[in-house]
Amino acid sequence: MSNQTTMTTFLLLGFSDVPDVQILYFILFLAIYLVALMENLLIITAIALDHHLHTPMYFFLMNLSVVDLGSISVNIPKSMANSITHTRTISYAGCVAQVFFLVFLLGANFFLLTVMAYDRYVAICQPLHYERVMNRRACVQMAASAWICGSLNSALHTGNTFALTFCGGNMVDHFFCEIPKLLKLTCSESYLSEVQIVTFSACLGLSCFVLITFSYVQIFKTVLTISSEQGRHKAFSTCLPHLIVVSLFVFTCIFAYLKPTSSSTLGLDLMWFSLLHVTAIMNPVIYSMTKGHQSCI
Repeated sequence: MSNQTTMTTFLLLGFSDVPDVQILYFILFLAIYLVALMENLLIITAIALDHHLHTPMYFFLMNLSVVDLGSISVNIPKSMANSITHTRTISYAGCVAQVFFLVFLLGANFFLLTVMAYDRYVAICQPLHYERVMNRRACVQMAASAWICGSLNSALHTGNTFALTFCGGNMVDHFFCEIPKLLKLTCSESYLSEVQIVTFSACLGLSCFVLITFSYVQIFKTVLTISSEQGRHKAFSTCLPHLIVVSLFVFTCIFAYLKPTSSSTLGLDLMWFSLLHVTAIMNPVIYSMTKGHQSCI
């Protein structure tokens, strides 16, 4: 397999050769998948059927649940299939699809969280203008922008990665196809183009983080001016679930992509793989714990 044109399959080395360990992986992946699937489908169904939940915050929450459903479906079914059939292979097209949809959904997730932070900012800091600013058309446009930005960002990363020449073999040291692992297999002069795309994505991510931070700084300033303790508690309760979800997402991304490459082991990769999908389980739980986060709407 000397170059990209003859590369037809990749081998995912994250899977063990020991049958008992493979069965353990299958049980772990299946448990994560079923729980996340059930929780997010319940969230989507409840919001769709309950007219009282047809508000901007719940509209964005439903989009977030769709993202979570997509993220757990990108690589967990393939991982379960590999575990139960005792194989490690993934087709070239399957690897491309995993990379594209994973980056796409991670990007869309962060963009949606940014939009949700803006929604909380308007609801608490500008309540008299909330219905005018966060009307149905504006909500659809913001959600669509999050999906479109995520897909464009993913197309750049995926196109750049698979335009390179793979001459370092076809063994990916992970449970699924991931860009940092794939770049280790290339022999192209990829440094400049990859730095440019990573810089572009970092600027997008930093912009989202700055907007979220700015929104919450303004929210906290406004909440502290509320004289009633009950009013302050109610205002904080509208933001707490979203703030926890944002923190969990940022921590997961930092753990995955900012850890030293030399410290990357299969144990850490399994932890990152599990943590990536546990967020799809935790998000519905976090939002369900606090019922008051629509009270400012």
